[in-house]
Amino acid sequence: MAQSCNCIRGAAKALGPTSALRSELNLLRVPARRTIATINPPHLTSTPRIAPNSLSNPCLQSARTLVQDGWSLRSLRNVGGQTRAFTESASRHKLKTMQQIKARNRGGPFSLTGAVLFVATGGCLYAYFTYERARMTRKRIAEQTKGIGKPKVGGPFDLIDQNGARFTNQDMAGKYALVYFGFTHCPDICPDELDKMALMYDKVKERCGETILPIMITCDPARDKPAVLKEYLKEFHPEFIGLTGEYENIKQTCKEYRVYFSTPPNVKPGQDYLVDHSIYFYLMDPEGDFVEAIGRNFTADEAAKVISDHIEDWDGPLNKKDRWA
Repeated sequence: MAQSCNCIRGAAKALGPTSALRSELNLLRVPARRTIATINPPHLTSTPRIAPNSLSNPCLQSARTLVQDGWSLRSLRNVGGQTRAFTESASRHKLKTMQQIKARNRGGPFSLTGAVLFVATGGCLYAYFTYERARMTRKRIAEQTKGIGKPKVGGPFDLIDQNGARFTNQDMAGKYALVYFGFTHCPDICPDELDKMALMYDKVKERCGETILPIMITCDPARDKPAVLKEYLKEFHPEFIGLTGEYENIKQTCKEYRVYFSTPPNVKPGQDYLVDHSIYFYLMDPEGDFVEAIGRNFTADEAAKVISDHIEDWDGPLNKKDRWA
């Protein structure tokens, strides 16, 4: 570029020292820069180029010819295309606005969209593995009593319901059953547990439909006749099933379910007494196998969730029709 300035200075001396021409030359005296410049006048088909490293007569003649044709030295400096630098990216110290910073970092590896997708994917994976772990735990609990050497809970029985009709373990087939052992003269524990059983049953029914039978088996068959059970259970829920029978049948049923109960000996007729018994809800699956025992430490909501989860995990057929239909 310095040689070009010397060439143009020589051309100006040949043309004559006019003040206008001298000012035009001073504008062209700029420090050398590493740029690639293109001079391409739009209305000239052929333009002589000023040789940057030559001070010979052809260079002077070219400059004289351009001036005679009406081209000023300023137009020689700015004509045609534009100066293009080796890089088009802005220097880091020139980024002064947020728009410039965002434009520079827009193509980076981190962005708001990427962060949202990362968090969403992590949340979905956590929820999936948590659900699968809970499901496998329930499955393991349900299969614990089916292994060899495990004590079996539940079995065949033949009793009478609160309407005087025969009810056996076959009437439980095709549905889950929630079995509770108690007696109608219980002062506090049995009423509390039956209230909780009613809440559990409604919540499970709302979530899973008609898939479970709420059953109470008396431990005091001497006083809990079918009519007594019917009057007692309707205070808690109209769909409760009450079962009673002969003492030996009740004793055998309690043995099948591993339920402890005892009545005081030498009770006189008409004398009031209490019956000691186990306090659990026994959840049985549609095939009559024991699933899980729900104790007093469970709230109604917690117990209903446990039961509903087991029902939803069941792969076999479920009889959702009412047993009397």
